[in-house]
Amino acid sequence: MAATAHRLAPFPSANTERASESPFSDGLEEREFVPPMMGPGRWTTAGASFRFRHLPPGSATIEVRGPYAYGWLQSEHGVHRLVRQSPFDAAHRRHTSFASVDVIPDLGDEVDVELDPDELRVDTFRAQGAGGQHVNTTDSAVRITHVPTGLVATCQSERSQMQNRNVAMKLLKSRLAELRRREREAELSDIRGVQRAIDFGSQIRSYVQHPYQMVKDHRTDSETSSVDKVLDGDLGDFMAAYLKWRGAGR
Repeated sequence: MAATAHRLAPFPSANTERASESPFSDGLEEREFVPPMMGPGRWTTAGASFRFRHLPPGSATIEVRGPYAYGWLQSEHGVHRLVRQSPFDAAHRRHTSFASVDVIPDLGDEVDVELDPDELRVDTFRAQGAGGQHVNTTDSAVRITHVPTGLVATCQSERSQMQNRNVAMKLLKSRLAELRRREREAELSDIRGVQRAIDFGSQIRSYVQHPYQMVKDHRTDSETSSVDKVLDGDLGDFMAAYLKWRGAGR
């Protein structure tokens, strides 16, 4: 697949995404579905890089960086179904395996908190309780309110108003960072959408290797008989069909 073949104008040009393979329903057969589903050939577009971030047994977290990586790989979000004769079954019976793929953008690990002085209200008051000669004698305690969010940080434990102000400011920044973290989690939940159960009837795409050869996307009805090529990463047609399907408001 070539990122230059289909420019993703409706999507932000984010250059990073993370794809997580969820643990499979059960058994060795399901675990054998991992290699083709997380191989570099499957997840990289032209000019993209691939990196494992977390690789416990039966699941994986990988990172892909490249032009419009998240836009392209949204097509892979969901449950994938593999049907084949299992090499682990001495009777050569047909087995069905499922893998759940979660694709999210990497929003970064650090939140840079910048406070606008015009959005802060600083109040000073006399400290309460035991604390030495400065308690109840000077307005050394500080309360800082972030007006847009209503978050408040107070400090009265230090000996001077300046020290209390510095501590309160650090505390306020920490609370704002936590608030933004929660907002990012809510944003990611919206981006991820509904994650279906790993079971029959929930798949977005099926890869059938027995009794016939076919890959079919159940959202777009796109299909091909080149199962091995698709498992090796030839996803361009499926991705383009998905983006057209989504662009049509499906």
